[in-house]
Amino acid sequence: MTEQSTGLEFPTGVVEPEYDLWAEDVNIDPTGIFADIDAADLAWRTKARKFIVEEVKNDIHEYWDKADYPLHLIKKLGDADLLRDGLNLDSHEKMSPLAAGLVNMEMARGDGSVATIVGVQGGLALRSVLFCGNEDQIQKYAMPMLTGELAGAFALTEPTHGSDSVSLETRATKVEGGYRLSGEKKWIGNGSIGGVSIVWARDDEGKVRGFVVHQDAEGYNATTIQNKLSLRAIWQAHIRMENVFVPDEDVLPEAKSFKDTSRVLFATRLGVAWSAVGHATACYESAVNYAKQRVQFGRPLAASQIVQERLARMQSELATIQVLVMQATKRETTGELTGPQASLAKYTATRTARSIASNARDLLGGNGILTSNRVARHFADVEAIHTYEGTETVQALIMGRDITGFSAFA
Repeated sequence: MTEQSTGLEFPTGVVEPEYDLWAEDVNIDPTGIFADIDAADLAWRTKARKFIVEEVKNDIHEYWDKADYPLHLIKKLGDADLLRDGLNLDSHEKMSPLAAGLVNMEMARGDGSVATIVGVQGGLALRSVLFCGNEDQIQKYAMPMLTGELAGAFALTEPTHGSDSVSLETRATKVEGGYRLSGEKKWIGNGSIGGVSIVWARDDEGKVRGFVVHQDAEGYNATTIQNKLSLRAIWQAHIRMENVFVPDEDVLPEAKSFKDTSRVLFATRLGVAWSAVGHATACYESAVNYAKQRVQFGRPLAASQIVQERLARMQSELATIQVLVMQATKRETTGELTGPQASLAKYTATRTARSIASNARDLLGGNGILTSNRVARHFADVEAIHTYEGTETVQALIMGRDITGFSAFA
């Protein structure tokens, strides 16, 4: 029997409307803390947001679903001069610490994997060469990384040394004309896509040194890690190195101890806090948009008292971490930011972003677990930033040592 022959009509309301969770009429600056940023910093924020809307928004969930890496974005980010993470070079427009933070925020507000591309390529790999390399290495490696022509990885974490990366076991043995590297690294973003890896290893004297390793070098074997729940649109690698030869010209001369490694890491920690604000912003504005557009029991969710209370709580949490990272960035700008203060920012921002993401996911109901909706991806990706660049526990121990004067590190 055909539909027409039944004489019946389908009931109204069976086709769910499309929800515009990216609508930008939500007030995401409840205290006005961004209202007075200067024109130069605002321009960087606007550029980052434009990049997300034009290059990322429409198809990133498809890459995320398939665990596919949009490799073309590295070059596009370079072309837009968005791979610098606050690093300033001659002949390039100045990027202040606040501008770098705003770029990190907008990248993460768009997508966590894209924000991590910037963090790995610019924040860690590029910074390592600029901080620890000589002029020839800067021209050969840093400048192509800056423009996105060369992919860069930062290979520090090992399978058995994450939070205690100072205990790394990868070895660099001196041989004629260079070094031979042997060991394993894990969770290395960009480590398996054919560029270079900045590998941290111990030399014959036990000192931590930095090496530029070409990923096509003999003995360098990188496997893309599968089955990730978070950051699915960037590839992270498990690297095995067996007597990989690194010529002397690719040894970073100013990377002489773990203090030099830590200098790079310290410079990026606040960027992770800004990324957390970006994730929290995306979840909050998505929740507000959904609450206004979703109709249940004959009225928008936003007309419910319990929904308004939940949104108010999320707004309060978002405002809290916005104020926190802005204050930390002011101190970074004046050179007064301390390690414990950076840890406080990262610890608080990622914890709070998790809370906002959880509330947003719940508020969207079943739609909150669809990766085509923004919240599900941010909900998952926040878990990764809560861990990398120092876990919650490590940040707490840094803060606790500052509070008490006693070190509780094992």
